[in-house]
Amino acid sequence: MGGTRCSGAGGTRRGILARAALLLALALGLACSPKRYALNKLADALAATGDSVRTDDDPDLVRDAAPFSLKLYESVLAQAPRHRGLLLAAASGFTQYAYAFVQEEADEAEEADLAKARALRVRARRLYLRARGYGMRGLEVAHPGFEGALARDPAAAAACTAQDVPLLYWTAAAWGSAIALSKDDPGRVAELPQVEALLGRALALDEGFDHGALHTLMITFVTAKPGAAPAASAAEARRHFERAVALSEGRAAGPYVALAEGVAVPVQDRKAFASLIEKALAVDPDAWPDWRLMNLVTQRRARWLAGRADALFIE
Repeated sequence: MGGTRCSGAGGTRRGILARAALLLALALGLACSPKRYALNKLADALAATGDSVRTDDDPDLVRDAAPFSLKLYESVLAQAPRHRGLLLAAASGFTQYAYAFVQEEADEAEEADLAKARALRVRARRLYLRARGYGMRGLEVAHPGFEGALARDPAAAAACTAQDVPLLYWTAAAWGSAIALSKDDPGRVAELPQVEALLGRALALDEGFDHGALHTLMITFVTAKPGAAPAASAAEARRHFERAVALSEGRAAGPYVALAEGVAVPVQDRKAFASLIEKALAVDPDAWPDWRLMNLVTQRRARWLAGRADALFIE
């Protein structure tokens, strides 16, 4: 899922930046509300620090620190509810925390403790829906009434512009992930056309967003969509895979793992699965600092999948 934004590893640095922003804003004493100005400056500082953790080389440190950062986002959003930058940071942060740490833990725990896995998936779904809410709020700031219009007709996504692509991506990622964990909820599954519309609009506006992150997400989306013909979805997934690899110059592990899970396992192609996992693990996280953390998280999943190959494939 693109680069992670769950702030935390730079907690001390972020705190210094936030305090400095507040002091500077208050010192300026602008004619408009100094308190509002200071709050917006704080929100700007917090939104900007979200990207810094992408380069972190310690996923466990990020996992432990992320909840504090996410709650800090929410505290500031309570006072600045229309700050698009911070709404984007919250949407991406909650999505990635749920994906990389909560849902992943659920998957790894399932064989040993089914009850724990179920509880973690319930939590992950709630976090995804929270992220979806922040993303939708960000889109509503630029397009009032967007959520209602989208619910009535997914074609309303056409109102979004290139500036909306990051919010389209994270809203769709969170929403789609929540639906994937809600297969027993027909109402939630019925929202898939809206997710597909957001993804389609984002691809039309900027298919190269975040070095192919949209195409990587589409691999998972098309292979998990209910009712899709297996052969057709596999072919479409491979087309997105090729674009994701090209746009990331082969430096992202995500496309390989997504295709291994989404296509190689369902068609029971163990040779292709092994090759894709091997390529994912061959990616050097340090060669692309901006994607270091996400590559490390993805490679952890790749190793877990490799260890379960005998269970995934029926010889």
